[in-house]
Amino acid sequence: MSFTIEERGRPNTQDYRVYFKNSEGKYVSPFHDIPIYAEEGKNIFHAVVEVPRWTNAKMEIATKDPLNPLKQDLKKGNLRYVCNVFPHRGYIWNYGAIPQTWEDPGHKDGDTGCCGDNDPIDICDIGNKVCSRGEVICVKVLGALALIDEGETDWKVIVINVEDPEAEDFNDIDDVRRLKPGYLEATVDWFRMYKVPDGKPENQFAFNAEFKNRDFAIKTIKETHGFWKALVMKKTEAGGLNCMNTCVSDSSFICSSNDAKAIVDSASVYGEAEPIPSSVDKWFYYSK
Repeated sequence: MSFTIEERGRPNTQDYRVYFKNSEGKYVSPFHDIPIYAEEGKNIFHAVVEVPRWTNAKMEIATKDPLNPLKQDLKKGNLRYVCNVFPHRGYIWNYGAIPQTWEDPGHKDGDTGCCGDNDPIDICDIGNKVCSRGEVICVKVLGALALIDEGETDWKVIVINVEDPEAEDFNDIDDVRRLKPGYLEATVDWFRMYKVPDGKPENQFAFNAEFKNRDFAIKTIKETHGFWKALVMKKTEAGGLNCMNTCVSDSSFICSSNDAKAIVDSASVYGEAEPIPSSVDKWFYYSK
């Protein structure tokens, strides 16, 4: 199964959007229409890359917009870029989300004691390839880190692209610790500190910032898939989330291809990118 993107608006502006199409050329929602599984029997999952490694623009699936395109998050009315906290430059993995998952804000996690963050579950792809924005990859799950972000459970699932030349060597979280020494520690450090330059306190973690293994991570993903199913079947209150989709046949939120096309057509025409502000290159330093 393959997917392509269609960009709208001008990159590095507030009207920039990235819409998705399936192999039939049909517009789809990356939140609802891209299947969670690439190969269910092997626990191979799809993942949508929101932020390529080494970049700073905080792009994310727009869960409240029709068809849920990628758009850049805002902070105080301005485009949001994550800061460079030495020695980390931008995101240190390909960062994204697993489709057809949802961390339910009405569900208190039995392990963390906190409710979900109202988003699809996040992934950190540790493979060698620097992916492109909007790329849909097939991933093996290796483990998970439980970030507690402003009192909400925000799982970070560690994965590797199945097409990575080293993918066969990675099957659980201990393989990351053994074959990529320092990467897990850097991941904890990154999530702990990335909001500090904005004047916020360090982030906290469940389980004393210890990574849970592959089986635990897969169980968590499947649980959030169940929450997503309840969402699109109207068994759970959607709140401000937009559940419009074109492929979930038994969902009452399904829309026609023409309706989906009209949404994309109404978006701004793709244009020349604005320059990224020079302030994005600034480094921040903190003692450990």
